Amino acid sequence: MHRHYTTFGQRIRTLRIAKGYTLREFARLLDVSPTYISQIEQDRSNPPAEERIVRMSELFGLDADELLAHAGRVADDLPAIIRREPRALATFLRTANGLSADAITRLTQQAQDLQHERDSNDHDDPGCPLPGQETD
Repeated sequence: MHRHYTTFGQRIRTLRIAKGYTLREFARLLDVSPTYISQIEQDRSNPPAEERIVRMSELFGLDADELLAHAGRVADDLPAIIRREPRALATFLRTANGLSADAITRLTQQAQDLQHERDSNDHDDPGCPLPGQETD
């Protein structure tokens, strides 16, 4: 069950308290000042950089992409991935929009299976012919 948090700061505060971190301890683990964490929690500062959000997600035991999304961001690697196949990926995302989490998980598994199949078909052995190549 997902709770709705109004702001990124409120979510961080709730998660920090739920994990039993004091403000000072949490700040120390992130290598920032307690004042900075307080400002984030009170929404007096924008969400931190991706690296800090990723570290927060590790401390909370959460998926980094979910916490980044709550901060209004996506992981830095995603724009480059989309730019490699912009039309296909944009179509895929628009088509997948509105599917249930379970359906998206099944699609993700299918994509991972295809990647695994592709990777196991890669031929690192120079003596091994590639598909379609003739052998002597």
